[in-house]
Amino acid sequence: QVQLVESGGGLVQAGGSLRLSCAASGRTFSSYAMGWFRQAPGKEREFVAAIVWSGAMTYYADSVKGRFTISRDNAKNTVDLQMNSLVPEDTAVYYCAQAGSRYIISLRKDSEYGYWGQGTQVTVSS
Repeated sequence: QVQLVESGGGLVQAGGSLRLSCAASGRTFSSYAMGWFRQAPGKEREFVAAIVWSGAMTYYADSVKGRFTISRDNAKNTVDLQMNSLVPEDTAVYYCAQAGSRYIISLRKDSEYGYWGQGTQVTVSS
């Protein structure tokens, strides 16, 4: 059974930083792409960042490019999201997700992910 457990959320002032972490278990972690998504109140869930199985390629939403960095440690079965220069618009519940299969068409689409964490709240105050 796949489990994804996020940590690291919290309250931060605009301009500050947070680091989210996701610990995975239940599958061969190094075989699957990982992603981060977020959902703000009253809005649909949106793509934030993704990383391929090897870590060699990463993808970002335009809204976070240059501020957020996704990374993974296949030895520890973890994927992190370093968030810098946070703005109030980054406020949301952040979800870690694992690709449903090894063959992905688009890592930006939430339908490609078969497993999700419970989410962690990030609140950025102005």
